[in-house]
Amino acid sequence: MTPVDRIRKAYERIRQRGAAPVWISLLPEEVVVQRAEAMDPSLPLAGLTFAVKDNIDLAGLPTTAACPVFAYTPQHSATVVRLLEAAGAIAIGKTNLDQFATGLVGVRSPYGVCTSVFSEGYISGGSSSGSAVSVALEDVDFALGTDTAGSGRVPAAFNNLIGLKPTRGTFSMTGVVPACRTLDCVSVFARDLTTAERVFRIAAQPDAADWSTRTFHDPGDTWSGGRFRFGVPRPNQLEFFGDDESRHLFEAAIARCERAGGQRVEVDYEPFRAAAELLYSGPWVAERLAALEDFVHDHAGDMHPVTRKIITSASTLTAVQAYQATYKLGELKSKTAAVWTGIDFLLLPTTGTIYKVEEVEADPIRLNTNLGFYTNFVNLLDLSALAIPAGFRPNGTPFGVTLIAPAMADLALARVAARLLPPQRVNVAVVGAHLTGQPLNGQLTSRDATLVKTCRTSPDYRFYALANSTPAKPGLVREDGFAGPGIEVEVWSVPVSEFGCFVALIPPPLGIGTLRLDDGTHVKGFICEPSGITGAREITSFGGWRAYLQSRA
Repeated sequence: MTPVDRIRKAYERIRQRGAAPVWISLLPEEVVVQRAEAMDPSLPLAGLTFAVKDNIDLAGLPTTAACPVFAYTPQHSATVVRLLEAAGAIAIGKTNLDQFATGLVGVRSPYGVCTSVFSEGYISGGSSSGSAVSVALEDVDFALGTDTAGSGRVPAAFNNLIGLKPTRGTFSMTGVVPACRTLDCVSVFARDLTTAERVFRIAAQPDAADWSTRTFHDPGDTWSGGRFRFGVPRPNQLEFFGDDESRHLFEAAIARCERAGGQRVEVDYEPFRAAAELLYSGPWVAERLAALEDFVHDHAGDMHPVTRKIITSASTLTAVQAYQATYKLGELKSKTAAVWTGIDFLLLPTTGTIYKVEEVEADPIRLNTNLGFYTNFVNLLDLSALAIPAGFRPNGTPFGVTLIAPAMADLALARVAARLLPPQRVNVAVVGAHLTGQPLNGQLTSRDATLVKTCRTSPDYRFYALANSTPAKPGLVREDGFAGPGIEVEVWSVPVSEFGCFVALIPPPLGIGTLRLDDGTHVKGFICEPSGITGAREITSFGGWRAYLQSRA
């Protein structure tokens, strides 16, 4: 499709799905189309569309930082946005986030809770939640986030994306609402490494208006193109918070590194962990208050309660504590510097586990801290990082790992990551109009999906022929304790790169959830909202859609 075709299709998907909670504001479709029509096709990013996290200025739309009372409308876009647009990329709107970029969860926003595109019960990760989901749903080709403590990496892991956290200072912060000014950086989400690298090369430019920027230089390397040494924590220093499936997936990622020519080296993770603990238990929280002090004083009641609690806690910190923590960080930098003499990069889980939305809302601080176990230290120690997909848990949620190296190793990490990415496909169980020979099966085959097997669900599902559905569609509803015959399904293997646009085509009351099969395994699959069966005919006794259609014939 042409860029204009792709833009119109994206806007149509957003209209069908609803903009919230992914998008806070969108540029008018015709304005975006006109920009695409006027685009010079020879530009390096010509025709690529992108989303902008709503703490980054985009001229023509308000910057809210997920706090409506804070909103202002900038006259000029942030420097990084202007660089990308000058290279031919086309911004379409502003995306949701944890308020004031404070959190790794994606649930701290008055604009709604973003969830993983692979399971609506699980968090999307934050704070750059909407940016990650907009890419995973294929609304845009890439998106800008920000990353202070892991906000450009955790959402990448939970949505099976590339999350490039550049060396701090290589991207300008002019036009970005600060969280921790000395640690913040703009990050990139993409579905593939090539796009992320192209964006990096355009955006990594010094800015005279930003004292924190520095000129990127690729030092070259010998390891990303050949053999390399990668560090992993000692076994007793790894933490998966009871998630054994994440542990197994990390072990598989280590094995892939070894098969790709890497030499595994166990390192002492303790100084990295100690640095991570400084971020929220130390005085760097005061930077968040420094950025918003007047606003917090006047509008504390308008803030998300968890965000307010974190930021206002800094009011008790002293200058003495700030200096003490700075000295402590200096000691930890010296300790970790020795690690890099024996390895080329660290390989870590991006997170030790993933949480459901209700789990995070019930215990917001502790679980957020758990998610930062492998991320919080990176900017404090001035490191580069690249998050990449690393497989799926049996419940269908994705797992990711992060490659971490000293500053300016951004492109070297991209080169070695290209050798480590596993095949990216997800199994989806279909039950009605998407079955082989049925009218919507082309939505699968046109996306390079392949049939894996035909089987049945577990017995605890009821099956309904939905009313007023064109083409005719069934609805599957799970009922604990129900002992039915099990419903016939086909399991299709769908490329992850196509999964988001496939899901976007599904109309209510249908959606994608997690189905239990008759062999006890779980896959993604079609489910129906309970309200959707109003007026529907129960057809459970037929045991499947084909049998029901034959009975009607």
